[in-house]
Amino acid sequence: MRTTVDIDDQLLLYAKRQAVEQGCTLKQVLEDALRDFFSHQSLSHESVRLETFSGTGLKPGVNLDNGRSLNDIMDGY
Repeated sequence: MRTTVDIDDQLLLYAKRQAVEQGCTLKQVLEDALRDFFSHQSLSHESVRLETFSGTGLKPGVNLDNGRSLNDIMDGY
C-alpha cells in the first residue's frame, strides 16, 4: 500500500544509511522497524469506528494524487 508520512530528516537519513549498509531498500528497513515495534506492543483488537460524511465530493483544488498538496491544504497553506 502506498502512503505518505512526514519523517524527521535525521531519522530518514539514518534509515537510508541502514538500507545501504544492509543492501536492501528503504521500504524494507521501515517495514522491519514497524514489525519490530509492533511485535513488542500489546495490540488492542477493539473495533475502530470511522465517521463518514456525505457530500458532493472533493473541494475545488484538492488532488488526492498529490501528497505534498494535500499536506499543504491540511496545514492551512
